Amino acid sequence: MDPAWRSRYELAIDAAQQAGRQALQLFDTPVEVEWKYNQTPVTVADRNAEELLRSLILARFPSDGFLGEEFGERPGTSGFRWIIDPIDGTRSFVRGIPLWGTLVGLECKGEQIAGVCYIPAIDQLFRALRGDGCYRGDRRIQVSQVAQLGESQCFYSGINWFVKGGCRDAFLELVQQTQRQRGFGDFYGFVLVAQGSGEFMLEYGVSPWDVAALKPIVEEAGGTFTDWDNTPTIHRPDVLASNGKLHAEVLKLIRARADSSFRPEVVEHVEDIT
Repeated sequence: MDPAWRSRYELAIDAAQQAGRQALQLFDTPVEVEWKYNQTPVTVADRNAEELLRSLILARFPSDGFLGEEFGERPGTSGFRWIIDPIDGTRSFVRGIPLWGTLVGLECKGEQIAGVCYIPAIDQLFRALRGDGCYRGDRRIQVSQVAQLGESQCFYSGINWFVKGGCRDAFLELVQQTQRQRGFGDFYGFVLVAQGSGEFMLEYGVSPWDVAALKPIVEEAGGTFTDWDNTPTIHRPDVLASNGKLHAEVLKLIRARADSSFRPEVVEHVEDIT
């Protein structure tokens, strides 16, 4: 294993846990909520966790790039870039729901090579390094072997996203064709797919920091991660993560039933910061 990959991966695991535990101190407390321009919530816990991640990571690897949800992008020169979401699931965080997580993703020359997802409130750690497998804690995990849509369990964040994306009818068709559906939003549906607890997570409205850590987790568990055009990218708002066996069938259904307003677009550019 490339030692440059391994050393950063080990740091990602440690940093995600430190930042997540720091945020946990403010969980289920009357923390003040602010609303950003895109009507998503942010708290001091989000900002403090990202500042801690930046300080821990850039102190070790100052020439690496860094992109975070709260403070934007810092270019690097090493070929590595960290993409993090300090609290994925802030809406859950502020409502006292324990399904929120700290996400740390790592790119090398544009390829997502490592991902860490730490869920502080239930103390679960999901991690993956390209070529090294996917783990929940110390246990190696893998996607399910279900190959029939009628036997599958579908995860999603919210029906409103499919309405906004012009895919309401496609989503309802999936509801009819799958065995069960569960609205586990944000990161959680993705890690459930990785551990074989369901067959696919369908998402719309994501940014790179929402999924950069999750792509290697799903793929190293044996799954498939693409946009709805079957391109393995983190730079589109439309995402499908699956066990691989149902991927083509779900994509075909979504594209066939999407209405004329469906227009996947490249995620907005994030301004650089110094």
